[in-house]
Amino acid sequence: MNIHPIRTEADYEATLARIEMLMDAQFNTPEGDELDILTTLAESYEAKHFPIPVCDPIEAIHFRMEQMGMEAKDLTPIIGSRSKVSEVLNHKRQLSISMIRNLHVQLNVPYESLIGA
Repeated sequence: MNIHPIRTEADYEATLARIEMLMDAQFNTPEGDELDILTTLAESYEAKHFPIPVCDPIEAIHFRMEQMGMEAKDLTPIIGSRSKVSEVLNHKRQLSISMIRNLHVQLNVPYESLIGA
């Protein structure tokens, strides 16, 4: 087992190739341990070099509405009046805690997406 830090794109590509070769390795074997270590190194490199951007809460709401075939008027029982829905969807009003809670419970939008974390 020849393991070293992933410092370059070439190191990363080589690590991914080795991970692919080890994908069928059994747990608690030298190959399984190598797979575990290399996967951890690759995840660390990816987190540093390919960060996932934070989701805009309103984009998350629009996405879920599209998935569910909803229109803005369908959000009034969840967010409040039509004017509140319009203001929220047009980035003119912040989501309140109760709105976030309702969107999560009733539309199953993840809290992380709604608070932009």
